[in-house]
Amino acid sequence: MPLIRIDVPATLPTESWRQAVEVVYEALLSEFRVPEHDRFAVVTSHEPLGLQIDRSYLGIARSENAVIIQITLNAGRDVALKRAFYAAVAGGLEDRVGIKKSDVVISLVEVPPENWSFGDGVAQYAPE
Repeated sequence: MPLIRIDVPATLPTESWRQAVEVVYEALLSEFRVPEHDRFAVVTSHEPLGLQIDRSYLGIARSENAVIIQITLNAGRDVALKRAFYAAVAGGLEDRVGIKKSDVVISLVEVPPENWSFGDGVAQYAPE
């Protein structure tokens, strides 16, 4: 059900893109308990003017290596789960990809389940 979108600076090596998606997917599995194999992701690389992230918003020092992660997913998770998810993603990216926690911006977009079709023109999660 989640759709992962990651916007990265052009300087991030392409091998890191795969690792970043893996980190996010693993956090979705462990923290949000999404179904296994529910892995859909888009990674987009940007030149400096194409990825504009404030360097000091909310007192957090960000570098030119900052990334934006947006995940569209079914609504209904509580704040504690979301906090655990944010920490898992930021920590995983720092440990496995070398992106500092302060350089990870995450946005969750929650939608009702009937807003998905995974193929065949069918709303697989829509209530009958």
